[in-house]
Amino acid sequence: MRLIFAGTPQFAVPALAALQGSRHQVLGVLTQPDRPAGRGRKISASAVKEFALAQGLPVAQPVTLRTPEGLAALNLWQPDLLVVVAYGLILPVAALTIPRLGCVNIHASLLPRWRGAAPIQRALLSGDTETGVTIIQMDAGLDTGPMWLQKKINITPHMSSPELHFSLAKIGAEALLETLDLIEGLIARPIAQSEVGMTYAPKIEKNEARIDWRNSAKQIDQQVRAFQLRPIAETLYAGEQLRIHKASPFDNALLGRVVEMTPGAVLGLHHELLVIACGTGYLGISELQRSGRRLVTAREFTNGVSLEGEFFI
Repeated sequence: MRLIFAGTPQFAVPALAALQGSRHQVLGVLTQPDRPAGRGRKISASAVKEFALAQGLPVAQPVTLRTPEGLAALNLWQPDLLVVVAYGLILPVAALTIPRLGCVNIHASLLPRWRGAAPIQRALLSGDTETGVTIIQMDAGLDTGPMWLQKKINITPHMSSPELHFSLAKIGAEALLETLDLIEGLIARPIAQSEVGMTYAPKIEKNEARIDWRNSAKQIDQQVRAFQLRPIAETLYAGEQLRIHKASPFDNALLGRVVEMTPGAVLGLHHELLVIACGTGYLGISELQRSGRRLVTAREFTNGVSLEGEFFI
């Protein structure tokens, strides 16, 4: 089949690479315009654009697909199918109807659970024990189209968002190739989604990164793991921002004693973890970062500061 690929972040690259290695022809790539990134706010290309150019693929970067100019590349290429993976732009009906066979999307959840922009982070935040990918035939709704294929994976107790991103990107690429076989062979039809179990995964807001130490250690651990890529869980120490990169729940058995402390109280270093009292249980922090400083281990952090009687808030 003659395909167009639409995607932007690193999560989408394995799917494009799989298409490039398949018998199908990638006519071109749609990706979001270059934007400022990093501390220096240097204009940077998307991961998909970098990969596409390295493969010698034509690239188009419309600001929107709601204008004739934005649809120009799609109309020029006239693909059999448009493959969408974390593109970041809404596809209007005019775009959905250009490809002869419509558009398919790799969504990083087991739909109808976690429709929306942040399914990976929401799954981790909610303590889900499994997730996966769903390949859908796109319609005008938000992740509401009928499903071609689903693949499941377990979320292990210590899995972080980067690890889950990597795993889902890999199985998403595999599921995409299987779906293309189904579409090309006319041997199956997509199945309508149920509304039972539907949840929505809104975009992550920066204020969600702030830790509330009145929550349980388990909840805060989920927050740290969900936000390890961005925006990174944070707290305040001595009036300045402190980012928590890696942590794990810590209970009385590990601590060796029962300590009743106000949530946010710093209990000190134990087994190379900086232990903080939570609403229920304790959080053992292994990697953290003061504002404007480099990432350090808990021991490195405690070597440079006095923690007696201190609180994280």
